[in-house]
Amino acid sequence: MNVDPAEILVEGPWRHRLVSANGARFHCVEGVHPEAPAGPLVVLLHGFPQFWWAWRHQLPALTEAGYRVVAMDLRGYGSSDKPPRGYDTETLTADVAGVIRALGEQDAVVVGHDWGAWVAWACAGLQPRTTRAIAVLSMGHPLTMRAAMTRAAHWRTLAQVLAFQAPWLAERRLTGDGVGELIRRWWGDGTPDPEAVERYRRAMQLPFVATTSLEYFRRAARSTGRREARSLAEALDRPVTCPVLQLHGARDTWVLPSAAARSRRRVEGPLYAQILPGAGHFLPEEAPEQVTSRLLSWLADVAPLPGVPSTGRRVESRTESRIGSRVEPAGDSRVESLPGPPPHRLTARR
Repeated sequence: MNVDPAEILVEGPWRHRLVSANGARFHCVEGVHPEAPAGPLVVLLHGFPQFWWAWRHQLPALTEAGYRVVAMDLRGYGSSDKPPRGYDTETLTADVAGVIRALGEQDAVVVGHDWGAWVAWACAGLQPRTTRAIAVLSMGHPLTMRAAMTRAAHWRTLAQVLAFQAPWLAERRLTGDGVGELIRRWWGDGTPDPEAVERYRRAMQLPFVATTSLEYFRRAARSTGRREARSLAEALDRPVTCPVLQLHGARDTWVLPSAAARSRRRVEGPLYAQILPGAGHFLPEEAPEQVTSRLLSWLADVAPLPGVPSTGRRVESRTESRIGSRVEPAGDSRVESLPGPPPHRLTARR
């Protein structure tokens, strides 16, 4: 396998940067606005088995709306550092908080999908000072997910997590067609874009990525029952009080909608939760327009743009039914430029 790391530096209406934070360097992709964006910072966190490019639809749309938008490669993915350790939840949330501060901001809206959403949930509890609000896609609260693994309905998920524990064999599958198999299996209605699947497959073939991406699952499994797991559970057992947007696919077979529904009990702050009919696990790509529109509508309330009047709406705790026809209550940091192609310019919205 001979994959050029430059393949991660996909050209688009954004610029690539390296951000040093929490003892590591992170590849971040920042949207380019025709005018210097003065809006709140929105950080986008991808999931497994992808990288920052999973947010290619939302990044320019949120930027054009006036927000400062940054999609980062999580530790162990893409062009970010791939150290042998540091894949525990506490370190991952510290990574995000460090990047936010390195970008010169005091806080940010953290938007995550899959493992990125796991980190976003945890940021609300472990990094409250830098977490203004969270949007979580296709993932339940960490403590709810751990409890869900004991339920019979989640046996397929548990079986896959156990399969990821096998050293060498799991890596070999991922660097073959394992990525494509997982994406197609967890997709909802329709079929994924073959070119996108191929890009994710090649990104998984970058040196060390197969191992470091699996370390998320392995670290979570190894820590079960240990003192650190109990300490994390105590920290995350406090109610989430910041605003939460929760989106989940009705046909998600990797993280079942029932786990997402039980996670809402942990939210005491403003909550908007919606099930997207027909969608599977990969919401930013399966339903890009729906995800973007719901993010923008929610952001208008929880992180309004300077000079833009608030909608005046109250963000309520509610859940849209599956068929969509009924609503029910429910250390030193620095930023470096990363060599790459020059960014495109966005057309100013008139």
